[in-house]
Amino acid sequence: MTAFRYLHLDVFAARRGGGNHLGVVIDARGWTDAAMQAFARWTHLVETTFLLPPGDPQASYRVRMFTPTREIDFAGHPSVGSAHAALACGLIEPRDGLLWQECRAGVLPIRVEGDGEESQLLLRSPAATVLDTGLDAHPLLRPALAGVATGTLAPALVDGGRRWWVVECADEAALRGWHPDHAAIGALGKATASMGVCAFAPGTAADHQLVVRALASGAGITEDPASGAANGLLAAYLVQAGAHGPLARGYAVSQGREIGFDARLVVRIDADGAVWVGGRTNTIVDGTLQWEAGA
Repeated sequence: MTAFRYLHLDVFAARRGGGNHLGVVIDARGWTDAAMQAFARWTHLVETTFLLPPGDPQASYRVRMFTPTREIDFAGHPSVGSAHAALACGLIEPRDGLLWQECRAGVLPIRVEGDGEESQLLLRSPAATVLDTGLDAHPLLRPALAGVATGTLAPALVDGGRRWWVVECADEAALRGWHPDHAAIGALGKATASMGVCAFAPGTAADHQLVVRALASGAGITEDPASGAANGLLAAYLVQAGAHGPLARGYAVSQGREIGFDARLVVRIDADGAVWVGGRTNTIVDGTLQWEAGA
């Protein structure tokens, strides 16, 4: 039995305990694929990650990401949380304000803003492609949106690392008060190989410009309290749709309140349209893990 350092994190939290859970094994050298999957199944978190030395000379570190059932190429909050863990444990240092994360989706940059507990980490989202648009883009889309008034921007199926239907709702009250049909959203997700519906509306409070709900029934998750990948695709679609005014160069997002969380994500949009998504992470547990890493 071998002991490993293990962190349990609160990612994208506006207040401690308001973000998305993430488990991180700090040095997973010697772990077999089967052991990683077994531990991720045991934690039963949406994702558990494992930090390793980089294989690419450009990268600061390498991360492998597991759901309870499989390894995945990329996800937003596991990327930001893993970078936080690598920094907190002294494994890496920023280079010119950037970290470079190696994962199965490639080597991705992460921007470091600020220092210490007030620092924010923002991941540059993978390039996104709009696959289809309109309420009639798929016959299961309208049933998935039953019970909510939509906005002026056409719904779109957007792909980039993950795949989501991005849907504007009429206003914040409509979005927050919506009782989604998760079975219908799950059917849409499975039929279109997507996570589900990323619904958004303009925010009415000073601390956020958008409200987002990530309804990931296509992946077996009723609602994600804080989704970096979904927000990255949403921002990319806004860029392609010609976002202007306060959204053109970035904004803050409120997510998760409908399910008892309180996440705050930050989006930055560069002049060339590159999208960065991130926020703050809190270390909740810093301890020792004992696991059969070779089995």
